[in-house]
Amino acid sequence: MAGKGTRTRQNIIEKSLQLFCVKGYYNTSINDILAATGLTKGGLYGHFPSKEDIWYAVYDEALRIWRQVVFKGIQSNSSPLERIQTFIENDINNKLGNDIFQGGCFFHSMLVELSGQSVAMSKHILAGFMQLAGLLCCWLEQADQQGMLKKGLNFKEIANYIIISLNGAAALYASSRDPAILDHTVSQLRFYIRQLKA
Repeated sequence: MAGKGTRTRQNIIEKSLQLFCVKGYYNTSINDILAATGLTKGGLYGHFPSKEDIWYAVYDEALRIWRQVVFKGIQSNSSPLERIQTFIENDINNKLGNDIFQGGCFFHSMLVELSGQSVAMSKHILAGFMQLAGLLCCWLEQADQQGMLKKGLNFKEIANYIIISLNGAAALYASSRDPAILDHTVSQLRFYIRQLKA
């Protein structure tokens, strides 16, 4: 069982995640976090020395939640192309469609808000997207080795296209809450992947 300090720290992270998703990082004040958690400044700063430190912990928590959702059912799938398709469907339908982050996708929202504001935090988010692109490239290479793909494909460009499409869908869905955007994105990416097959 987690101790009081661990529970308090987790509460700060969870409440801050909600605030950052709904209000944004810069529009969330320390007083907002204090009100949401019921802590004093001393209690808060005993766990995190700054709002930026809270953000990094929130990022890790958001990443943990995201991984649970988007990688569900992937490890048991031996086909690399089906892994990519499952990842896309989980990201669109189960992450965006189920609003696992109140107020919209944490990563997309933060990427947009922090761009030009915090170089270090922006780079942290971009590094996560680059790691994801690397994973998609790895799956595409596996598919190629299994003879599943057309010859001469640029795996890096394909991976980037998928990530850009997912982020575009996140932005459009956040602004409209139109489920047709999710359906259309899954359908278009499914069609795109079919065109890669040998």
